[in-house]
Amino acid sequence: MGMKLNIPAFADGATIPRLLTCDGADLSPSIEWTGESPNTRSLALIVEDPDAPGGVWTHWMLYDIPPGVRSLPQGYKAAKTVLSGKNDFGRAGYGGPCPPKGHGPHRYIFRLFALDVESLGLRAGAERRELERAMRGHVIGEAQYMGRYERR
Repeated sequence: MGMKLNIPAFADGATIPRLLTCDGADLSPSIEWTGESPNTRSLALIVEDPDAPGGVWTHWMLYDIPPGVRSLPQGYKAAKTVLSGKNDFGRAGYGGPCPPKGHGPHRYIFRLFALDVESLGLRAGAERRELERAMRGHVIGEAQYMGRYERR
């Protein structure tokens, strides 16, 4: 069956509610998943905007998520065992959709990775290139979910 990702606030491919964007409360959505391999030792999440004017924009990174965790609540902040990387807004944590006004709709891809290691050995606040380098050779599954948002 494979991994499956679900975001109850919006359907896959649908519009992301304003509450979850820079035009609203800028809260992260609740996220649920199932179907990861029994060999999963940790998970990592990357949220990105591939339609940003300057190239792919990273909105959120979490890593060292324990394999027993199956969801994150709305407004989630990284806890003791889960680490948050630095997004392209220059801070750790979630930064919601915030495309330039009049730029048209952007896609926001939520990518969850199952990994075969308990920890990636990164500090909190790691940058995307560090996360991707640490994950290389350790990804044993992936699920994606996409939302859209446009500022007029």
